[in-house]
Amino acid sequence: MRELYVYYRVPAAAAARTERELAEMQTCLRAAHPGLRARWLRRPAEAGDMQTWMETYAVDPGVAPAGVDSALEQAIECAAAERLTGIAGPRHVEVFLACAS
Repeated sequence: MRELYVYYRVPAAAAARTERELAEMQTCLRAAHPGLRARWLRRPAEAGDMQTWMETYAVDPGVAPAGVDSALEQAIECAAAERLTGIAGPRHVEVFLACAS
């Protein structure tokens, strides 16, 4: 099953705004794409004015056994380009395949 991991930097001064934007974006994505599991993480206790954030995306295997397809990946990136105003620099997208656990 294909999953996405997206990381980028957020200035500390923009963190609260970016958190609201990201929460709203992921809520809309979940509503538009049944079975989508989306969450975000932040690296703890970074020094300086920048934070490293990561978004993760997976799809319930009962809905889409292959996971996040290219159309959903494109929808995620379009939503981010439209909604996330506080990030610094590019979003880095990594693709992983889920293995049996």
